[in-house]
Amino acid sequence: MINHVVLIKFKAGIKDADIDALEKILDQLPNKIVEIQTYEFGRDLLQTARSYDFALVALFANLEAVQRYQEHPAHLKALQQITRLSENILTVDFEGTDAGKIKKDEEGAILSRLGRI
Repeated sequence: MINHVVLIKFKAGIKDADIDALEKILDQLPNKIVEIQTYEFGRDLLQTARSYDFALVALFANLEAVQRYQEHPAHLKALQQITRLSENILTVDFEGTDAGKIKKDEEGAILSRLGRI
């Protein structure tokens, strides 16, 4: 799975109504873009000095699906709105690991060394 993470710092003076409108656009993307497998977004809750204002996390089957998503007209419309509202945007795309599998593998290795499996 490919994890697509976006962090947004809004320009000073952006109104809640502008963010509400962005959220409506983002909420429709999974209905329009079949490549999206999981999709979550939201406003920052802590609002610390290091915090960004908004985050989006999406999961895709592979890099080709991410590329199709990036080129999709509905995504381009959302990106245009994000760019208009944003002072700074950070993104990262990475291949995730299954932490549960890692733990299970470690436990299996320990049990094997103890002669229990």
